[in-house]
Amino acid sequence: MREVLAQAAFQLFLERGFERTTVDDIVARAGVGRRSFFRYFPSKEDAVFPDHERCLAEMTEFLAAADGGDPVGAVCDAARIVLRMYAANPEFSVQRYRLTREVPGLRTYELSVVRRYEQTLAAHLRGRFGEGDDGELRAEVIAASVVAAHNNGLRLWLRSGGAGDPEAAVDHALALVRDVWGRPAVPAPAASFPVSGDGEGEVVVMVARKGAPMWRVVQQIEAAVGEN
Repeated sequence: MREVLAQAAFQLFLERGFERTTVDDIVARAGVGRRSFFRYFPSKEDAVFPDHERCLAEMTEFLAAADGGDPVGAVCDAARIVLRMYAANPEFSVQRYRLTREVPGLRTYELSVVRRYEQTLAAHLRGRFGEGDDGELRAEVIAASVVAAHNNGLRLWLRSGGAGDPEAAVDHALALVRDVWGRPAVPAPAASFPVSGDGEGEVVVMVARKGAPMWRVVQQIEAAVGEN
């Protein structure tokens, strides 16, 4: 029934426009009463996004089962659950994207849904990082980065009309997030030790995380030897 109501609502939104479609119109098209509509959807806006509650529950369950080995990787993988939801029905997803661009109220509603995803990701990260030593700040910033990266790739696909592989752009964007935030919070500092003998020079010993990008290694070396 939920799917029948959502389908009827969306058809009417496309035919008549969102503002000109009433709940009475929707239930008449679906062949049910008003009570049935409000049993599944609190408002017309909710009928435009019928799958987000299920997707949010799936994301929450996924994160609860994730181990603590790679929290940034876990939230990136959780964001892909949302992507798969959109990719499962490209035609509907593209039509909904176009509709939300035309109706400011739907855009506002969509932003509130996105915020709930972000809060779910941030809550998982806070549980891993703790609240001390900028743990809470780090969790909020990483969650926002994941959502921004995911949405950037997703919207590229939606603006193309659903052409091509939606995962390619999203994977590329999320890889940037993992590259930046997958490292330790504080890079290992370079340490210098005096050389016995003439005392005219120093040996710089630097410790770098395995897999660290070369620009970060060079940056630490330059900082240690005092070059600009």
